[in-house]
Amino acid sequence: MTIVEEREAPPAAPPPRRGNRIWALLRNSWRQLTSMRTALVLLFLLAVAAIPGSVFPQRAVNAEKVTQYYTAHPKLAPWLEKIGGFEVYASPWFASIYLLLFVSLIGCVVPRLIDHVRALRIAVPDAPKRFERLPQHSDEWTSGQEPAAAAAVIAQQLRKRRFRAKVREQADGSFTVSAEKGYLKETGNLLFHISMLAVLIGVGFGHWYGWHGNRILVGGADQGFCNSLTQYDDSSLGPRVTAADLPNFCLKLTDFDATFQSTGQPKTFAATVSVTQNGGAAETRKFTVNDPLRLDGASVHLLGHGYAPILRYTDRYGVAQTKVVPFLPVDAMQTSEGVAQFPDVNIDPKTGRRDTKLQMAFEGRYLPTVAKDGSATSAFPAENDPALYLTAYQGDLGLDVGTPRSVYSLDQGQIATGELKNITGARPHPLRVGETWTLDDGSKLEFLGTRPFATLSIRYDPTQSLALVGAVLGLSGLMLSLWGQRRRVWFRALPGTPASSGGTLLVAGGLPRTDYPGFPDEFASLVKTAEEGTS
Repeated sequence: MTIVEEREAPPAAPPPRRGNRIWALLRNSWRQLTSMRTALVLLFLLAVAAIPGSVFPQRAVNAEKVTQYYTAHPKLAPWLEKIGGFEVYASPWFASIYLLLFVSLIGCVVPRLIDHVRALRIAVPDAPKRFERLPQHSDEWTSGQEPAAAAAVIAQQLRKRRFRAKVREQADGSFTVSAEKGYLKETGNLLFHISMLAVLIGVGFGHWYGWHGNRILVGGADQGFCNSLTQYDDSSLGPRVTAADLPNFCLKLTDFDATFQSTGQPKTFAATVSVTQNGGAAETRKFTVNDPLRLDGASVHLLGHGYAPILRYTDRYGVAQTKVVPFLPVDAMQTSEGVAQFPDVNIDPKTGRRDTKLQMAFEGRYLPTVAKDGSATSAFPAENDPALYLTAYQGDLGLDVGTPRSVYSLDQGQIATGELKNITGARPHPLRVGETWTLDDGSKLEFLGTRPFATLSIRYDPTQSLALVGAVLGLSGLMLSLWGQRRRVWFRALPGTPASSGGTLLVAGGLPRTDYPGFPDEFASLVKTAEEGTS
């Protein structure tokens, strides 16, 4: 009879532990976001996302052009408005790409920076056992020096060539020299990425706390400009800036000096202004295109210049009004176009009522130098033979409806509907300085001359210096990353065999850590120097 011993079954193995799927998803997402490939993709997407900002008019730059785009594209404009096409740089999707790129660069740079600092602090790795397996290795040579002395000489030679070198004594009595060079390549890479972060920070904070505005400043004491939103032709404030934050200064253009080459190309532009800051005394300042005026942190840039005809209109009741109207250049020879509008004329003195159908406007071209061939363009940008060619319009100018529009052109809608009529005819009427044009209703227009005007761009960017430093560091980092090549070399000094023979046997090996075509020549030079130093 066989007795079977009953044994207890071994305990069942515990089920495999499942990891936290949410944590794994977050970890993998972070690794993907902080990879260099993702950073490059986001940088490309940021460049692509900025394209609509240059294709479509932006409300922060010119709200009037946005209104014109609505008129020209009534079906497309509302859809662009919904996706932020008219405010690209303030849209959520642009900000999302911007912030993702910022986070990606931080997650990419910080670990690499930590690893780079750690690599600079630790010693160079010891020499491998078999140099013949390295891409570069030398034949053995003999030195009359002791192994320790030979190793010390080689280490000193390497340090003179800016290698990090370390001498180690081995258990068998031999000495090894480990040397490495080319850390500037990784330093340049990190410097380039850190500079990109600096530029991103500068652009972001500059958008929040900066502001800018454009103004056409006409010469003359009666055409001054003070730094307030209402006096800008167009302006834009950052989200963290209010009108009360603008610095207090006023400008008056007292003189403008423009010289030209014989071909008409500009030679020099220089504006002289009278400046008043914070209610103080006026002082005279001069600035040019490449030398902006600095006022309380803001920069006043000179973008260009032009001419403002002085026109005096006397209505049918003998009431005269004088206006200085800037005409905007349309070509390099300062052929300029503009309009002078007189909405408050032809008021009946008996009733004091204004008839909107009797408003006047004069639109046309100003030629600083009339061409001899009679063409409608200027022959030279300086005022050698000036003339004004105008077309008179009478009727409702459409200024009372409250819709923003350009002051440098007439409302074509009013002309198309017949509310504003051409009373001149097919040919514009020419006027020289000092001439008077009498219209059919007895009113007169006199061309009294011109004044120069300067086109100014006034900007304040608190992080401009940071962006400049970032750009310089980025260029420096890029040069270092292209110029630096990381490589390692090793030397081994062994006692002569047999030991009684004295002397030292030396051998060298080298390993380029990057693609470095010049490494074989450099390695050969290092070996030759070592042979000469230890002979």
